[in-house]
Amino acid sequence: MKFRDGMWVVAADKRVEYAEEVYRIDQREDGKALSLICSTRKIYSRGDTLNLSTLSVDVEAAFDGVISLEVTHWKGARRRGPNFELFPDGRPSNDATIHNVKSGTILQSGSLSATVSSDPHTFAITFNGSDGKELTSLQNRSIGLAYSPPFINAKATEDMRDLKHYIFTQTELGIGESIHGLGERFGAFNKVGQSVEIWNEDGGTSSEQAYKNVPFWISSAGYGIFIDTPERIDLEIGSERSCRLQTSVEAQRLKWYLIYGPTPKEILTKYSILTGKADCSPAWSFGLWLTTSFTTSYDEKTVSTFLEEMNKKDVPVEVFHFDCFWMDAFQWCDFAFSPSNFPDPKGQIARMKEANLVHKTCCWINPYLAQATPVFDYCASKGYLLKRKNGDIWQWDLWQTGMGLIDLTNQEAATWYESCLTKLFDVGIDCLKTDFGERIPTTDVEWHDQSVDPARMHNFYAFIYNKLCYRALQSRYGKTQAILFARAATAGTQRFPLCWGGDCESTFAALAESIRGGLSLGLSGFSFWSNDIGGFEGNPPPAIYKRWVAFGLLCSHSRLHGSNSYRVPWAIDHNAEGPESCTGVLRKFTRLKRSLMPYIYAQAVEAAEKGWPMSVRAMALEFPEDPTAWFLDRQFMLGDSLLVAPVMAESGEVQYYLPEGKWTSWWDEKEVREGPRWVKEKHGFTTLPLWVREGSVVLVGREEGEKGEGFGYDWVGQGGEVRVYGEGDGRKVGVVDAEGKAVGEVKAEGKDIEGVKALGEKWVVKHMG
Repeated sequence: MKFRDGMWVVAADKRVEYAEEVYRIDQREDGKALSLICSTRKIYSRGDTLNLSTLSVDVEAAFDGVISLEVTHWKGARRRGPNFELFPDGRPSNDATIHNVKSGTILQSGSLSATVSSDPHTFAITFNGSDGKELTSLQNRSIGLAYSPPFINAKATEDMRDLKHYIFTQTELGIGESIHGLGERFGAFNKVGQSVEIWNEDGGTSSEQAYKNVPFWISSAGYGIFIDTPERIDLEIGSERSCRLQTSVEAQRLKWYLIYGPTPKEILTKYSILTGKADCSPAWSFGLWLTTSFTTSYDEKTVSTFLEEMNKKDVPVEVFHFDCFWMDAFQWCDFAFSPSNFPDPKGQIARMKEANLVHKTCCWINPYLAQATPVFDYCASKGYLLKRKNGDIWQWDLWQTGMGLIDLTNQEAATWYESCLTKLFDVGIDCLKTDFGERIPTTDVEWHDQSVDPARMHNFYAFIYNKLCYRALQSRYGKTQAILFARAATAGTQRFPLCWGGDCESTFAALAESIRGGLSLGLSGFSFWSNDIGGFEGNPPPAIYKRWVAFGLLCSHSRLHGSNSYRVPWAIDHNAEGPESCTGVLRKFTRLKRSLMPYIYAQAVEAAEKGWPMSVRAMALEFPEDPTAWFLDRQFMLGDSLLVAPVMAESGEVQYYLPEGKWTSWWDEKEVREGPRWVKEKHGFTTLPLWVREGSVVLVGREEGEKGEGFGYDWVGQGGEVRVYGEGDGRKVGVVDAEGKAVGEVKAEGKDIEGVKALGEKWVVKHMG
């Protein structure tokens, strides 16, 4: 949303009024907030106070290192819901102070301060970190209101029905500053120069649209900003004014929180205090997931054949997923297994598990209901479906014929929906793929809870939908055993892991898109993420499938899934054999991931506790002082010690960056390289650049165990290797068991290793390199 036509001219379809000066500053009695009255023209006489707009700016200390700012034009506008669930784990105490100095009034919130300039007839607010460094600021004409269409006579605002009203802020962008996050975005990793719309859409991975729009960005300058509204937000990131980041909403208010790090890890942890942290996903969920694919032909025999063949080929499947056509066509989502394709789902699932072909099962659901099913009539009669303003059920034919939408603001509808999930659990379903939830209507609709604004429900629906399903799983299986595969999300949805990247094509370009999406989502506070290995749309050639397998098995979660073709490895390369066959590559990287579970799960526990991405983790999180790290979008960290650079070319050529320090190849401990440097090399299908950071201590378990043992195995009891890379730098490495319980701590100081004996005699120390 642009309000100007270049620097000098207001956009032809807008009327814009800026805060020209801070006319008055009031301090709240508790000393934790400032309230500013800002006039839209400079006040030189009493007459200047008449016939003009003012903007109220409230600056409040939220907690240490976090300050909120809210801009309001007309306070009489209703504050309609829904609202983000802030501080879900409790609000930290805050010792804020306000003091006046020659340069202005300073609100101090621990390590962060906001200074309102005392210069007469001026508007300026500057944010500084504990080191005194300016993070960003609001300068001349940086906040304002706008109307569209424009008018001359202010009487036009008597009737606002045909006028759109906007509030905007423009924070300064520093020279060389980069901006990241804003949800799962598949375009350029650095968002400077982009126009971004925070509005959930089902747009695939090859567009500017996003399934998971999160109104939070993180800056290379040591701060982040969370915009506290689920409504549509328009961002011009150096794209209207090159030196500013503009945030605008069609509303009377705009509120955001500025979060000071200074490191990106600290920013994410503070952001997680605001919007919530993920539960740590259960250990078994880190294993290989296999699906029926989407529109392929499948029934009970197909599923059994897939799993039996995977078992014969020594590729263990942890979770099997039934996609949409577990139900009959035109019946989605009536929660009934197709009687012709799956006549005995409960018995089938029990047999699969008893034979150790799979440990858990998952099925596809969505919040829509097609009119062909009798369940539609039932829900319509009960008032469980979203309605139009005239009382009709809201329906359309996009996706499902005549489909309606479950109105989850109706508690009775939510309870009914949960009862349907419970019946699935009775059949043997252990987890849910909560698909869709992006195409939520905003015009001519009325929710059961009439206090909510349909425009705010559009993005927020994904939160309440996934929350309901996640809580249902927790209620059935326990707090630590719930897992989703969600596509739509917004701020706070990270509390209900996990999300996957949506519909990508079977191309190397789409593989790169997926990596960018995962990196951006990780910098938006999501700890766990997955993608469709091999690509969703199309038939992946063996080269793409194998390269994607290597990448996918080094993500936190790993799932083989396609649209109109299967993703079992032998279907890709016509049952080829050998180490570089699709089956051979899948087997190798599945075993590699299993052996890494002692390391991976400890990293997962820490990531969940601190609000960090576990994998894919942006390089800048580990190397924030390296300017190059903020631009790396073709590689990532798996936890804090392993660097991964996926190969995205059939030739095997790959170029990647090693930050400062020594790095040891995972595949050959004698190969040690020193960074910072760029590396260009070539890989076969059984390897990819996988490097271990100097000073790391990596616990490695067994590549394989007894058939049916799975990824949630007793790696502490079974033992393995404590690999030390170079001389230890004194860092402590936590050891957790398969339940996520801390069982020990290993510390490497120089060549001395402490804590290994406490793990048991089956663990041995191995110095690498």
